[in-house]
Amino acid sequence: MRLHEIATARAGDKGNTAQIAVIARAPEHYAFLCQRLTTDVVAEAFKGITHGSVKRHEVPNHNALVFLLEQSLGGGVAISLAVDPHGKSLSSLILGIELL
Repeated sequence: MRLHEIATARAGDKGNTAQIAVIARAPEHYAFLCQRLTTDVVAEAFKGITHGSVKRHEVPNHNALVFLLEQSLGGGVAISLAVDPHGKSLSSLILGIELL
């Protein structure tokens, strides 16, 4: 199963850190996300993009997980040569993760 089947995502930026919120489509999917969508899984999916740590914050009242991907935006919006310096397309990438 791919993540997009049970969740949606939104991405943003703070300097050189991408923030991606993954929101379960149904409350019953939240526990599954907490179990399977670990920092290791996300770090592997973003290998080559994220050059810093991956941190996860649980937001149970919104059935969401928020991931912070440090050093992911080419130095930040103002100096990056990346096609997507805000990291908005990163939410599409995370939704393609296959959950076992």
